[in-house]
Amino acid sequence: MKMKLDEAVFDKLAEILKKHELSEIEYKDDDVKIRLTRGLVTQEVPRLKEVHELQRDPLPMESTPAPAPKEINKNWSEHHGAVKSPMVGTCYLAPEPGAQNFVALGDMVQKEQPLLIIEAMKVMNLIKAPRDGKIVHIAVSNAEPVEYGQLLVVIE
Repeated sequence: MKMKLDEAVFDKLAEILKKHELSEIEYKDDDVKIRLTRGLVTQEVPRLKEVHELQRDPLPMESTPAPAPKEINKNWSEHHGAVKSPMVGTCYLAPEPGAQNFVALGDMVQKEQPLLIIEAMKVMNLIKAPRDGKIVHIAVSNAEPVEYGQLLVVIE
């Protein structure tokens, strides 16, 4: 039995998607299930007040030497030690505002050591090192939104 779907439902879902700046929304009613998604937004998206309050003042930039020529075009996502985001959310490099970051470039880490936090739906998810090694690349900034599968850090 084929049923006709009310286009008003699609319009309302699209309106909610846009109003709340969501990337995906799902609606289910009896035998009908509708999922709407939209492409990634490439511009800065305003943050919720609670998230804004969690942001900390950026630390002064340390002077770092220019990368070696072989590393300029290095694709860190392909690296065997790449740690990627297991979820969509907001990345925090420190346990709380004003605290020291969990890790810094050049730090030696042990398996299960905290690397960063990803906040998703007001839940703080601790991302831990999958193995022992040295932090050779940090691909995210504090309070930066991250996508599923996005490169976070590289452990060599």
